[in-house]
Amino acid sequence: MLETSNMILSPFQLKHLCLKNRAVVAPMSRVSTKGNGVPTASMIEYYKRFAEGEFSLIITEGTYTDHSYSQAYPNQPGLINDAQLDGWHHLVDKVKKSGSSIILQLMHAGALSQHLSDTRSASDVQPLRAMLPGYSQKQGAFPKPHAMNLEEIKTVKLGFIETAKRAEQIGFDGVEVHAANGYLLDQFLTDYTNRREDCYGGNLLNRVRLSSEILQEIKWAVSSEFIVGIRLSQGKVNDFDYLWPGGVDDGAVIFKSLQQAGADYIHFASEGQGFDHGCLTRGGESLPQLASSLTQLPVIANGGLETVSEATRILKNGHGDLISLGKGALANPDWPQKIIQGDTLKAFQPDYFAEGVAL
Repeated sequence: MLETSNMILSPFQLKHLCLKNRAVVAPMSRVSTKGNGVPTASMIEYYKRFAEGEFSLIITEGTYTDHSYSQAYPNQPGLINDAQLDGWHHLVDKVKKSGSSIILQLMHAGALSQHLSDTRSASDVQPLRAMLPGYSQKQGAFPKPHAMNLEEIKTVKLGFIETAKRAEQIGFDGVEVHAANGYLLDQFLTDYTNRREDCYGGNLLNRVRLSSEILQEIKWAVSSEFIVGIRLSQGKVNDFDYLWPGGVDDGAVIFKSLQQAGADYIHFASEGQGFDHGCLTRGGESLPQLASSLTQLPVIANGGLETVSEATRILKNGHGDLISLGKGALANPDWPQKIIQGDTLKAFQPDYFAEGVAL
């Protein structure tokens, strides 16, 4: 075993979970159901590969949380009815029997839906840029959303809470609230997509309020052992280069609010152009490192960390306690095994997206 891999392969305690290493599968949208939101046999095999490859923790693709406005893509999975619950139950059972823990990511698309024509968001702001290729037949500009009223916000919260309760019922180890990448909760958090003048708009503490309330209310609804984490990012799928305008000052407000709401971990996303591009402020400060020092919560780092040297740098320098891989995991579903054995890692190729996302 290479000396530099020792940190990656060391165990970690995430609440009640005794993780055998620091390797986590990042949530990746796959749109591979048959349109009914029910997990398929191929999805079960997809997730089992990571468990058999010795990833200690798997975070699922974003899963929609209500019938109203949450669904992002036509073939996205949900967890809002009995058929979907049964499908996920079977999947969870297979993954856990293969040796990994598994957390369900809860997602509301908001304005960035490629499934709905009538969408809702924090405010009626036209989303930037165009829909993602490969995720739906709909392409071009996103529809301009309507601003959510308070009753619709209550529906959003209830969807997250009820889906979390279903996830615990069928054996998931926890849920991750998706407040990253430009989707609904990030639309509330972001200055230019939130022009509200009520308690959910204006200053940053108000803009993070919905995420904090969802965390807190899920915590009230589930058992004390059930993990409730949150995913954050600066960049978005339709605005990769966005950075929090207040840098570490913004981070301090956001991280402390989420800690006080009861978050069990913070997962900082940086898809696209790597950790430094998405996780550092304009001044070069590390937001995951700040989250760790301010809150003492476990932090999951993300963004091009598939090489042993880069993953070790992040762990050694306190940018994260765990490493989540997206493209690196697709290319190497047995990434931890390869590190243990000193095998060569495969480079990511676009055709690894062929199963589930036809880019």
